[in-house]
Amino acid sequence: MLNFYKKTLVAGASSLLLFSVLISAGAGSANAAEAATVTQSPQQDVFRIVALGDSITAGYEPGMTESTKPYGYAERLLTQGWYHGRSELSNYGILGLTTTGLSNYTEAIREGTATTPDGIQAGLPDPRIAQFAALVPQVRAELTEADLITITIGGNDVSSLFLQAKELADNDFQTQLEQRLATYNTNVLAVLGNIRAVNPQATIILADQYQPAPRIAVGAAYGELMTAAAQLTAVVDSAAASVNQKDAPVLVAHVAAQFAGVEGSLTHIIGAGDPDFHPTQLGYEKIARVFAELQWGAYRTPAVTAMTSAAAPMAIVVKGVELNTPNKPILKNGQNFLALKDVLNAVGATGKWDNKTSSATIIYGGRTVVITIGAKFIKVNGANVAIDTPAFLQKVGKEDKTYLPLAALATGLGFDVNYSSQLRTAFINL
Repeated sequence: MLNFYKKTLVAGASSLLLFSVLISAGAGSANAAEAATVTQSPQQDVFRIVALGDSITAGYEPGMTESTKPYGYAERLLTQGWYHGRSELSNYGILGLTTTGLSNYTEAIREGTATTPDGIQAGLPDPRIAQFAALVPQVRAELTEADLITITIGGNDVSSLFLQAKELADNDFQTQLEQRLATYNTNVLAVLGNIRAVNPQATIILADQYQPAPRIAVGAAYGELMTAAAQLTAVVDSAAASVNQKDAPVLVAHVAAQFAGVEGSLTHIIGAGDPDFHPTQLGYEKIARVFAELQWGAYRTPAVTAMTSAAAPMAIVVKGVELNTPNKPILKNGQNFLALKDVLNAVGATGKWDNKTSSATIIYGGRTVVITIGAKFIKVNGANVAIDTPAFLQKVGKEDKTYLPLAALATGLGFDVNYSSQLRTAFINL
């Protein structure tokens, strides 16, 4: 099973933690012949994502343990958020949750008082369920501040019926399906109402349910299952449309269409007696892509060259723009370094260099940072802050460029710096 976790990675709030994370992950930046004076700009608002739902929201894959860190669609959405500015994610995906359970959970959230595991849903297999129940007041506070609320729910409402499709007569299957869809519709409308009572304006994106079984696994029942999935999509569309408003959008992520015909490559299929149809990593990316395109109009990835080799330097994205300069990141002693000038240019800075002290001075947001070549510390408003690896000069053509760990900039100037190990990309926002 999975660890419950809240992923909030906003630099500046905990500079020491960020510093240690980025030093170990790699990164660096600075240019020698110029330090920078940067006019203070207002700190960017944080874009807050809250993910609610079942094991798809949790990012579950077969074989996970309590120590496994998931990388599902919600975590990918956080990365997409970093392309657009400071972003954070709170993931409350509960394994085994049904729409009835989510209705109960969001009702408790609406009331703002802690509940019990059975108050959410009896018999849930998620080992973190007591935490989820106790955290209701916190979840309510986070929902209140959310800009985007995502929901994946419903698979556990219909999965047992889908597994029986080959054994049931068509009429019996359809009758049971209609009953479950009616329950689904009632519960989803209740969930949306509970969320709107807490946050009247956030964008809500509700996913439909993909049909996970490939034709080869279910034979003649495949067509019936696809028709059933289409019926569920129609219910989702209707429910969302009934509460959608221009200033309080409720959108549908049509993920089912992405899985149709390619289920075998996008889902794990384990054991005929107890199949597990959770998405593969490719499947989670497909889901994230649909959500991201609804929210931002596109799903972005770094240049392929940044991910071709573990020894290659990371990609760097500054204010949503991937750096592409002759001053490529340098891999040294297992760490990535970046030319300072590239970052400063990307944020609209100019600078100055002191040949006598071999140091660059950067002024930004009321802070003055001095970076000295070879020093094991930087100065932030006159105080020494230790760094593990000093800045160094690198000859690029006829110029000497100052390279340093990116964490030094984050620590000194309060930039928001996040590192995605999956994409091997550092994201810098102001």
